Amino acid sequence: MGYNILVTGGAGYLGSTMVPELLAKGHKVTVVDNFMYNQNSLAHVCNNPNFSVVRGDVRIESVMLPLIKKADIIIPLAAYVGAPLCARDPVGASSTNHDAIIMMLKNIGKHQRILMPTTNSAYGSGDENNFCTEESPLHPMSLYAIEKVRVEKELMQHPNAISFRLATVFGMSPRMRIDLLVNDFTYRALHDRAVVLFEANFKRNYIHVRDIARAFIHGIDNYEKMNGQIYNVGLSDANVSKLELCQTIKKQLPDFTFVDAPIGKDPDQRNYIVSNEKIEATGYKPAVSLDAGIAELIKGFTMIRNTQYGNV
Repeated sequence: MGYNILVTGGAGYLGSTMVPELLAKGHKVTVVDNFMYNQNSLAHVCNNPNFSVVRGDVRIESVMLPLIKKADIIIPLAAYVGAPLCARDPVGASSTNHDAIIMMLKNIGKHQRILMPTTNSAYGSGDENNFCTEESPLHPMSLYAIEKVRVEKELMQHPNAISFRLATVFGMSPRMRIDLLVNDFTYRALHDRAVVLFEANFKRNYIHVRDIARAFIHGIDNYEKMNGQIYNVGLSDANVSKLELCQTIKKQLPDFTFVDAPIGKDPDQRNYIVSNEKIEATGYKPAVSLDAGIAELIKGFTMIRNTQYGNV
């Protein structure tokens, strides 16, 4: 049975990978996006009669209300993602990441389902062993994480909601992001062949962008038993430090050099090990390993260069 699914921010890094997968499952998908990056990342699904697209701002109630009313499932991806972007425009970040979601929640009926990405960066640095489950206290360090924590509390008051606390995402996507850690380090390894690390032993968990799409589809397919719950979504064998990540990349790019800076501090102080056992117990299992994702990125970055502000 196909659902009418509304995906906000559906042309972004996550959405442009997820939307084709939802369509392939027979769902009708409507995307609302402001196309702030001037992307055409959904061009490859425009021929699908089950795909609809609206150019609009998720913060405007008159835009969202007609779209919400038609939806069986809402997947709110529209966001200012990441600490640097949120710090650069905190008003835009709060109005999109928090206010727009609260407005949606007030207008979503009790029988409509919401599957929402939140973030495991909310754990901050975890406990004394940096270990985190869904029950661990939250210590968000950035505006992005703080807003996600606030929204998740409101989200879980809705009778039909699932929260996916996503690990740091990696992998190629039609709307590519090079600034994510695995993507960034792989890009630098290929093109610059060197990285300077700050606090190289800080650990983080990772997940491929296609496995996020799989997690949301898994949530739709197993909704009755997953409803009302929060799930970490990451690779259980990829709780790795920045140093270990560089060593993993070097296996595929032997000319890559990295050094641990003797002085200096990383502005990103996140350091945690995340358990993904809860979602794995529902039958979900990621399909793309860190090694496979790096191999994919090397091929992708062979084709593209981030030359927006370069002269070569």
